[in-house]
Amino acid sequence: MKTIRWQVWLGAALVLASAILYAVHYAIFRDAGHIFIYLLGDIAFLPIEVLLVTLIIHGLLSAKERRGKVEKMNMVIGAFFSEVGTKLLICLSDWDPQLDTIREQLIVGNNWTRRVFEGINKELRGYSYKVDMAKVNLSHLGQLLCAKKDFLVRLLENPVLLEHESFTDVLWAVFHLAEELACREGLKDPPPRDREHLAGDMKRVYNLLVHQWLDYMEHLKDNYPYLFSLAMRTNPFDQTASPVIQ
Repeated sequence: MKTIRWQVWLGAALVLASAILYAVHYAIFRDAGHIFIYLLGDIAFLPIEVLLVTLIIHGLLSAKERRGKVEKMNMVIGAFFSEVGTKLLICLSDWDPQLDTIREQLIVGNNWTRRVFEGINKELRGYSYKVDMAKVNLSHLGQLLCAKKDFLVRLLENPVLLEHESFTDVLWAVFHLAEELACREGLKDPPPRDREHLAGDMKRVYNLLVHQWLDYMEHLKDNYPYLFSLAMRTNPFDQTASPVIQ
């Protein structure tokens, strides 16, 4: 209410100021026709001014603001993969018994176009993400995630992510897995049903992470070639990957 009242007073003051200026103009020049000619001209220009301000200029500013938000979101996503995402993908992909069937599709190349990325993402939606619990090192996974729990909480608190639903889903899935592992005192030999439950949590994280990782690789390739180069030299799906340039 206070904001509306302030706007009403401001509008009234501006209209009054305009009326006073027109009265001063008439008092000096005694030419009402001149005043009405310019008044009508100004009113006639109003629709064009509305078009310029509300549609074109506002549209350009909104597009710039959206690009800024996307850039900030990708910075946060990059920090996530640098801190925990890539390490988590290495673990989960190593425990995937069927990884060889999709490994080649995840070796992103410099010649990949938007259409290629979209095609790979579409193909991988039909992939059955699995983890072999006989290979899973729950203690190592628990230590990895619990060490980054505070970092994950700070990411979840970041208001920039409110408009990025897919990455928020990734964060919640990873944070949930971290909490599941942190709540268990013994991780070496959980009972069968508990192992099955943890396997489901890991598969959820694995699925979401792969698609988010591909989207982030596309962003790096299009905007930051030097970061993309390092990301490909540390590709979690490439067993021959090495950060050292030979």
